[in-house]
Amino acid sequence: MNQSVAEPQGLLKKALAGNALFSVASGVVILLANRRLVRFLGLPDKVSLAILGVSLIVYAAILLFNARRPKIELTDAWVAVILDVIWVGGSYALILVVPFSVGGKWVVALVAELVLAFAILQLLGIRRIRKSELYA
Repeated sequence: MNQSVAEPQGLLKKALAGNALFSVASGVVILLANRRLVRFLGLPDKVSLAILGVSLIVYAAILLFNARRPKIELTDAWVAVILDVIWVGGSYALILVVPFSVGGKWVVALVAELVLAFAILQLLGIRRIRKSELYA
């Protein structure tokens, strides 16, 4: 890949890869500690977070695939930003309506803040690419 393509895409590639790493780690933790996590969050025992864990691992694979492309499609990057923003909004909505434990509310909020940070970094990466295309 030539230097002119690699440099502007660096931030976006790192943000997507970081998001993928966080997503796969979260998915694995959810799958391995499903019952303990359900109890910690204060959810009923019949609840399972396995689908969430698997979904996060699949999402991580898609993010990593996009991060490793020679040239990232900005549409795919925008999808990641939008999905992350939806995650954040959904997390705060759940905090308001689901009777999580106090610790559960903190965990959901902390994860939402980390996801928001990835969305912002990805957005900045997109912006950097678009600026470089304007001045190319």
